[in-house]
Amino acid sequence: MMSAEYFDQIGRDNTEKCIDLALKRAEELDIRYVVVASTTGYTIERVMELNPDVYVVCVTHSMGFKKEGGDEFEADRDELMKKGAKILTTTHLLAGLNRGVRNRYGTGTFSDIVADTLRMFSQGMKVCVEIAVMALDSGLTPAGEEVVVIGGTGRGADTAVVMMPSHSQNFFDTRVLEVICKPREG
Repeated sequence: MMSAEYFDQIGRDNTEKCIDLALKRAEELDIRYVVVASTTGYTIERVMELNPDVYVVCVTHSMGFKKEGGDEFEADRDELMKKGAKILTTTHLLAGLNRGVRNRYGTGTFSDIVADTLRMFSQGMKVCVEIAVMALDSGLTPAGEEVVVIGGTGRGADTAVVMMPSHSQNFFDTRVLEVICKPREG
């Protein structure tokens, strides 16, 4: 059994090490699916460079996340898809309509409580759980199969886990099986 790696700081400086650790663990456990959060495309491109044999699902921010109608994903979608990546751009599991309620009425929702609970571990942990369920709900990963998930805090990757996601309607059946790496703070 492996032990988790803990980074002293959050953020992009951990990206290379996080990806290396995640891909190594996927190989050790013979996990075929890697789910990656990416907005610039750097993390997904790096995962595909380092291990072109894994099935990669990239989850980006939803359209209009920062600017009405805007798409902040910076990489060439067509090129990544030609290389075999699946790219998911959709409403965030722990945001979406709930964020609309919070923005309109100034009140929190159950999704805010779930998100904040996951952030107690790290922002990257919240991202990992969220995107794994989103990928499963979208049919981009198979039900009942372990996945390695890479997320982060702001730009870059600083958290990786092994998970058994469940569909959103069974969200609380989701299991984080192993923490591969995460920051000690944030």
